[in-house]
Amino acid sequence: MTKRESLQLFEERKVRTAWDSNEEKWYFSIVDVVAVLTDSADYQTARNYWKVLKNRLKKEGNESVTNCNQLKLTSSDGKSYKTDVADTEQLFRLIQSIPSPKAEPFKQWMAQVASVRIDQMQDPELSIEQAMADYHRLGYSNAWINQRLKSIEVRKELTDEWQRTGVQEGVEYATLTDIITQTWSGLRTKEYKQLKGLKKENLRDNMTNIELALNILAEASTAELSRQKNPNGFRQNITIAREGGSVAKVARVQLENQLGRSVISESRASDFLPTPTDDK
Repeated sequence: MTKRESLQLFEERKVRTAWDSNEEKWYFSIVDVVAVLTDSADYQTARNYWKVLKNRLKKEGNESVTNCNQLKLTSSDGKSYKTDVADTEQLFRLIQSIPSPKAEPFKQWMAQVASVRIDQMQDPELSIEQAMADYHRLGYSNAWINQRLKSIEVRKELTDEWQRTGVQEGVEYATLTDIITQTWSGLRTKEYKQLKGLKKENLRDNMTNIELALNILAEASTAELSRQKNPNGFRQNITIAREGGSVAKVARVQLENQLGRSVISESRASDFLPTPTDDK
């Protein structure tokens, strides 16, 4: 079961969600929904409201509560905790138990969230357009966005190749990625993130144009070498990962010799994206 966590906004209020790619459905954090519907600024108040409502509905034999799942979602402190979640159908039933003037607008919002995701599955170009809009909103340049989208395409080709050659998603994907990164940059992924002062943030979203270009070269080279050498399983892919990373390492070293400095940068997105005052 593959779930991808994301954050949705309803009237500028955050609602944590997770997309289940196997079931092809959204799961919503119930306490976040309760906070929106009860207009609670304090999440502890929303948790208490949900706790009382949950117990009452259980006593009434309400199946929408009995069948609720729990998923690990990221909290405001940056840590992941098990959180009560409900799919769209379950949430529609729960909303009926919460008197709120926002109930109907929230139902329409939920339907729109689900519809957008289904549309994107049927037309992948919509996902690309959404990604471009999101990066534009954050302040990234057109040149960076185009390169970032290319990196996503290259990464997908690489993971497809790993899947074809018997690599298991999860730890094995992460290990091979770490090998590629360390080979071309000289830093393990964790060390690279520490250099940039990152915690939960995506490393690629915080790379400079040059760093991103070298990472694309490393992953594209690894995928191409895999197609040619046809490795079998994780262990054989380790060698291919090192070879692919080495291609980008040669390019990095040559460029650094010309520049007289390292291209591995401490800069992160907040350093090169415009701040709100930049527009004034």
